[in-house]
Amino acid sequence: MIPHDLALKTSKVLLRSIEENDYNAFSLLAKQDEEMWKYFSFNLADEIQLKRWMDLAFSDKQAETRRPFTIIDKDTGLIAGSSSMGNIAYHDLRLEIGWSWLGKDFRSTGLNKHAKFSMMRYAFEVLNFEREEFKTDILNARARQGLRNVGGMEEGILRSHMTMWNNRRRTSIYYSVLKDEWPLLIQTTFKGMD
Repeated sequence: MIPHDLALKTSKVLLRSIEENDYNAFSLLAKQDEEMWKYFSFNLADEIQLKRWMDLAFSDKQAETRRPFTIIDKDTGLIAGSSSMGNIAYHDLRLEIGWSWLGKDFRSTGLNKHAKFSMMRYAFEVLNFEREEFKTDILNARARQGLRNVGGMEEGILRSHMTMWNNRRRTSIYYSVLKDEWPLLIQTTFKGMD
């Protein structure tokens, strides 16, 4: 089992469990760029949806199906966003990394790559899982490139997969990394990360 108080870190990021008192920082970040919620299942710039999203994160954590994290930029000590390890399947030795977002000022800084690395390393090296998967909106070119940048291999498309906050039907695209691919990723994609 994954500890409820699990914290992960690299030289650039600290991932710690989401706390109720992260709400205000999340709200400020979410309102900086309302356009970013176009591809997200909730519009976190809306205070009611942010509260519902956080309540769901806490509920999933209690149900042992997800570990939601607050991402902290170690250089500034500021909250940068959030990500999770979820859809945890201990029998199948797999999980999904997702529910990820960063505030406007923290994008393209390497924080996302460090956050993904810390979760991937934990799943492969501590949990000894065989598979990690990611999904995103097929229309989200930036996220798709980001998943390729962490070694994600495109697998398939689920049409009309999810209802978005604005009632649009999202088509999702899945990516994955397998355990036997991890050693090469450490030497290439994640070289020098700790």
